[in-house]
Amino acid sequence: MKHLRFQFVLLLVLISVIQCRKSLDSEVKDCDTIFQISVLDALMAGVYDGEMTCGELKTHGDFGLGTFNALDGEMVTLNDTVYQVRADGSVQVIANNQKTPFAVVTFFNPDTIIQIDGTFDQIQIENRINGCLVSPNIPAALRISGQFSAVRTRSVPAQVRPYPRLPEVLKTQPEFRLENVHGTIVGFRLPAYLKNINAPYYHFHFITDDKSAGGHLLSFKGYDLQIEIDYKNHLEIQLPYDQDFRNVDFEKDAGTDH
Repeated sequence: MKHLRFQFVLLLVLISVIQCRKSLDSEVKDCDTIFQISVLDALMAGVYDGEMTCGELKTHGDFGLGTFNALDGEMVTLNDTVYQVRADGSVQVIANNQKTPFAVVTFFNPDTIIQIDGTFDQIQIENRINGCLVSPNIPAALRISGQFSAVRTRSVPAQVRPYPRLPEVLKTQPEFRLENVHGTIVGFRLPAYLKNINAPYYHFHFITDDKSAGGHLLSFKGYDLQIEIDYKNHLEIQLPYDQDFRNVDFEKDAGTDH
């Protein structure tokens, strides 16, 4: 009887260890995963409506970028809060029930932190990051914070059906110029082999510390910046299942103009 009792206790311990290991493995995977809604070529082709809410999106990451249904502005996700930079330049916190057709998020936990002294523009910063990467073939989430002497961003207004393709929308995009602001760049550096799935190389959005301005980043100049790099080795993509996505001719409608 004692022998059977010992075996039963040992079995319970083994089950507990296995469950704990699975939980830890899941947490590690979540931390090392980039989660993406849809693919860039669908957005290029005018698939601007999605079914995932921002509340659900935040269960997949606390850091990232994207847009909103009808292409209504630029998304900046930072510290588990989703911000919308609208076409008039204003910024607001988005409710959990707002939906997104395209977004890229992750749980940000930097592997490398670099302090930059002096003044640098975007190309110089990107070159500095390129020289620090463990490999150009490993995706990385990037957070760059500090003082910016000049920032140029853009946003896009909400579209109405029938939706135009994204390149047509971008021809009339409102642009914003900011000077001498504290802020944070939220973005990703993705390998070339992910083109058509997402923007290869660098994709940045920006938001000021006071959350009064931001948008899709076109160029910047900053000084005394902190660069944080978080490498990722998992990519999870949730594809749309609606009629718009099913009807896209990706060879014709999406093109290669991004």
